[in-house]
Amino acid sequence: MSGRNRTILERIEQGLRTSLPGLAAQIRMAPDPHPRGQKSYEEAEPTCPKAGVLILLYEREGAFFIPLTLRTDRLVHHRGQISLPGGEQHTGESLEATALREAEEELGLDLSPARVLGRLTPLYIAPSNFCVYPIVAFFPGIPAIRPQPDEVAEVIVLPVNHLADPCHRRQEVWTLSDRTAAVPFFELQGHKIWGATAMILSEFLALIESSAA
Repeated sequence: MSGRNRTILERIEQGLRTSLPGLAAQIRMAPDPHPRGQKSYEEAEPTCPKAGVLILLYEREGAFFIPLTLRTDRLVHHRGQISLPGGEQHTGESLEATALREAEEELGLDLSPARVLGRLTPLYIAPSNFCVYPIVAFFPGIPAIRPQPDEVAEVIVLPVNHLADPCHRRQEVWTLSDRTAAVPFFELQGHKIWGATAMILSEFLALIESSAA
């Protein structure tokens, strides 16, 4: 790893443990208007089920990448959408352990070498009534991904620098289940990354940009 990338990782870890970009960064990629019944995660946290999702950073040829998953149509929530690997927290389990366990199951990985760097800002997802906690980890080397076919239709590898290029950000008016909304998304390999995943990545991008400065 180059000295510059090592410094960026150190700054990301420091940023995750001190001052997060938060809601202001998330909202840049949020559909407008918000879904009915939308709450802040602070309002929803006492009663909502909790889920951990993983931003798994790894380095290849001097650049950072993140694996995303295209969810199969057999899943209950957010079927057919692009998401970060993750799932519901088990009793007695930390959210970090949840994110790592679920990513291991979905991606067919051994994540014991991964190092957890910290958490991004949680968010509440009204359609599924989950509070989602994004966990950031770094994996040394290039992961040998073997996706679980019942949950993952396709693994999409996202170059982190792709997020920072404005030409990959779009907005369209969509008819959603409960409303018509202006939906911002990141375009990648013909896919549209939107909703909670785009909001999480938007905050992560803000953190990366401040770390690389």
